[in-house]
Amino acid sequence: MATCPICRRKPVVEAYKPFCSKRCADVDLQRWFSGGYVIPETGDEALSEERDED
Repeated sequence: MATCPICRRKPVVEAYKPFCSKRCADVDLQRWFSGGYVIPETGDEALSEERDED
């Protein structure tokens, strides 16, 4: 059985899938809004963006 990716203890509830509750779904949403989930930029991407700005 799958567990909630936020609290990692409770089983997933179909209504809030992949979370166990509205609270955990809201915690995840807040992490997205606050920039908690960020894909780190590599050196190649930074150089490419600098060239595009010139």
